[in-house]
Amino acid sequence: MRARLEVETGGGATLGNTRIRLLEAVDRLGSISKAARLVPMSYKTAWDALDHLDNLADHPVIERSIGGAGGGGTKLTDYGRKLVAMCRAVEDEYQAAVDTLHEDGGSGATDKESFRRVLRRVALRTSARNQFACTVSRVVMGSVSAQVFLTLDRSCQIEAQVTADAARELRLSSGVEVVALVKAPAVFLLGDTNARTSVSNHLTGVVSRIQEGAVNAEVVLDLPLTRTRHVTSIITMQAVASLALRAGSSATAAFQASSVILATFS
Repeated sequence: MRARLEVETGGGATLGNTRIRLLEAVDRLGSISKAARLVPMSYKTAWDALDHLDNLADHPVIERSIGGAGGGGTKLTDYGRKLVAMCRAVEDEYQAAVDTLHEDGGSGATDKESFRRVLRRVALRTSARNQFACTVSRVVMGSVSAQVFLTLDRSCQIEAQVTADAARELRLSSGVEVVALVKAPAVFLLGDTNARTSVSNHLTGVVSRIQEGAVNAEVVLDLPLTRTRHVTSIITMQAVASLALRAGSSATAAFQASSVILATFS
């Protein structure tokens, strides 16, 4: 009898054997496309699963390189390998418990709280393509609305505007952990990374992927922060052409503070 560890919510499996096997395959093969074929799953499903996990983990899970003599590639970070090892260790303990019950004897998991936070975040199912794990740095309350300043990383902040009632209901204050949600169509791109607009949020990065459609394209930027993050935008194919966007080019993602939706875990 073989036990498999799988975390489920009402929306289905969120972190289970398939995603862990995908991470293991990426680490072994150095390629998302090859790993996807091995699992198997579609290339886009693999990309989305890795982006989702990478955006919500405490530290980068994967590390991508673009272009170069070898054509680029993907590998797991040390934290990603630790996450895989931890999942397999928990699965082994689960197996030991099942074996004990079946027959009628584990090791302590390291960094338990960090792993618990990862599981809690990936269980959050929304239609928003962009999900950023942040910490509230300060809240400026008004009579009707509140400006909430979030630390995405040491070098980057996100500003959100919510109603004063929502800020109170979510108990937002300095140090509170939140997930900031931004729909991809609400994110527009600037080809000039030095340009600034009237919107509050500007995140500059490098284009890592463009998925073209008949009318629109999904553009993913890798953000050069101490914890790897990604931001996704849905723009027209005409905009992709006018901005001369391609893998490896720099761009800035911009979005309104009012486009940011906040979620807490309690």
